[in-house]
Amino acid sequence: MHRPQQAPTDYAELHCLSAFSFQHGASLPEELVQRAHALCYRALALTDECSVAGMVRAHLAAKRLGLQLLPGAEFAVAPPAFWRGGAVDAPTVLFRFVALAHDLQGWGNLCEFITSARRAAPKGEYALRWQPQAGVVKAAGAGGFDAWPPLDNNEIILLLPPSLPIEQACAIATSAKARYGAAVWLGLSRSLDAQDGLHTLRLQQIAQFTGLLLVATGGVRMHLRSRKPLHDVLSAVRLGLPVAQCGRGLQANAERHLRSRARLGALFAPEHLARTLTIASRCNFSLDSLRYNYPLEAVLPGHTPAQTLRQYTQEGAAVRYPGGVPVSVQAQVEHELALIAELKYEMYFLTVHDIVRFARSQGILCQGRGSAANSAVCYCLGVTEVDPSRTSVLFERFISRERDEPPDIDVDFEHQRREEVIQYIYAKYGRERAAITAVVTSYRPRSALRDVGRALDIPEALISAMSKEHPGMYSRTVLAERLQSAIERVAGAADSAGGGRQGGRALSSVSPARCAGSSFTYAQRAAVPAGGRRSRCDFRYVFKGTLQTLGQHGT
Repeated sequence: MHRPQQAPTDYAELHCLSAFSFQHGASLPEELVQRAHALCYRALALTDECSVAGMVRAHLAAKRLGLQLLPGAEFAVAPPAFWRGGAVDAPTVLFRFVALAHDLQGWGNLCEFITSARRAAPKGEYALRWQPQAGVVKAAGAGGFDAWPPLDNNEIILLLPPSLPIEQACAIATSAKARYGAAVWLGLSRSLDAQDGLHTLRLQQIAQFTGLLLVATGGVRMHLRSRKPLHDVLSAVRLGLPVAQCGRGLQANAERHLRSRARLGALFAPEHLARTLTIASRCNFSLDSLRYNYPLEAVLPGHTPAQTLRQYTQEGAAVRYPGGVPVSVQAQVEHELALIAELKYEMYFLTVHDIVRFARSQGILCQGRGSAANSAVCYCLGVTEVDPSRTSVLFERFISRERDEPPDIDVDFEHQRREEVIQYIYAKYGRERAAITAVVTSYRPRSALRDVGRALDIPEALISAMSKEHPGMYSRTVLAERLQSAIERVAGAADSAGGGRQGGRALSSVSPARCAGSSFTYAQRAAVPAGGRRSRCDFRYVFKGTLQTLGQHGT
């Protein structure tokens, strides 16, 4: 039910996916933060699916603008496995929920939860299944949150789909409330699709049955309504179909963007909006509160970290300079040790030294590189091979009191024996305290062109021509210019050779995909002037806006 317009109320968006939810979000974290700030939101939660990969970008943008960022993540829960003929049916989503960290402990629990879910599935996926509790008769909605790693110190927002039977929805909500108490909420998202009114009524009933409170959420996938075509293209790529064949696989409208507070005030009850601020006030975690906690295994018995580092440095200096340490080098070492002790980085150096020493003891080739080459201490420890007595070093390029950033020592190990080093780290420091850094990659121009072209059902000849024009090393400006040139050249050649048609379709006016509820395609609508007459389709409208953002999307 729509309410009359009223003065904008404060609001915190609690459910928002960025491009780091690959092929689900159509805006970058920075864009979402900037738009939320422009709309005067009180806070913005970034809740990518089982991932916090975009959090640093969002944090930096929010810190610059003075917007409160609520770190969190979204999770999809699959139903219990059903066996038929010896195989498990393809999992579907039973329901989703969002977790928002209160503090450092909550952030740690959230990250451990993500790690557990990722380790339970093949690379690039995660597994979270609703399982009945031990000793309980299997029934719809039985079991649940107690079977998973704890998410204490987090706010839990349940996102129950319209297709979920109300009895099962109540059982899930009751299980969550029994585990996390007053930290559990029912998320209400007004997407204004065909089921919106009925779903809102169902959620109100579930709230009455379970005692949980409803809170407004946006289910945001893009920062602006105009990103809907891009979101449709991403959905088509994910589904492996042209946009025209995706049907209900596409969002029915563009409501999943960051809406104005006046618009939200017309859609949600005041109490639903006010509860977003209650949740935001409970979530005080910031990435700025993270600090390195280094292992202490490398400290010599009866010594402090500073004493241990000094001893190892002196022993290494004696080996490096058997004829005596030069005065200039000794002075540089003392300067570095004093700054390292002041900034409390001794354990970092000792940990790297321990790993390098093991590698050298096993005859494994290794070499430190980068700004660490400016450190006399690293040279004495055997981490790097740049002799400070033979060159001028600038230690402040490596560690600076003014920058207040932790050091970063890059060490390369020979590829064939790198696994030995990894296993040594696991054995000495424990698998629960060691991890391999995850890397988020992005679309390359050619791959983006091919996927987008197929999603828009563009002729293969045009896709191939444009792909060949886009080597990955070019800047975005050059890529845009070459894209325009390829479109005009291929379209012109087709016009002159065969009346502008290939396989019955005009290359310059192909209908790539029809927008849901519209008789015009995205490209056709871009080409329709104010008077309403249709002119030739311009693919640049489709490709440029898509590729500029798609090229930055994480995979």
